[in-house]
Amino acid sequence: MTEMNGDILSLLKQCCSLQEERAHTYHLFQEAHKIYLKTAPQYDFVRFRQLVHEITQEFKRISEGIISIEQRLKTEFKSSYLADIISQLQEEEKTKLELTVKLQLAKQSVIDHPEEPERQAVVIDLKHRLGDVVEKINEYLEELRYKMQEL
Repeated sequence: MTEMNGDILSLLKQCCSLQEERAHTYHLFQEAHKIYLKTAPQYDFVRFRQLVHEITQEFKRISEGIISIEQRLKTEFKSSYLADIISQLQEEEKTKLELTVKLQLAKQSVIDHPEEPERQAVVIDLKHRLGDVVEKINEYLEELRYKMQEL
């Protein structure tokens, strides 16, 4: 293995590690939202808002780390292929976060308006769309793992 390949491998490992941290942060986000929904109908919004702020800071840190890796792959190692995979991964993660927030709001809407069954259809649609995005994310991660094995 050349030194450059070793450096690229190290960056890809860092990316995967950050991605694992992001998955853990999503889990915390989902658990915090479940707890928040259990406080219905009064809702403990102040506490949830603080948790969302902390989680947002963690997502930002992770995203900045991954963007830094993407930039290094592109500029320092002239590996636009790997940088593009990471860029696409980041785009899907952005979509995942947007859909996750919409899903959380939709779930709260179902609780707040149980007399309107069409709100449940929105939840089901969002879950399906979120599943598609997660599948794409996993495909990009799999592609990175294949490239890591090649190095």
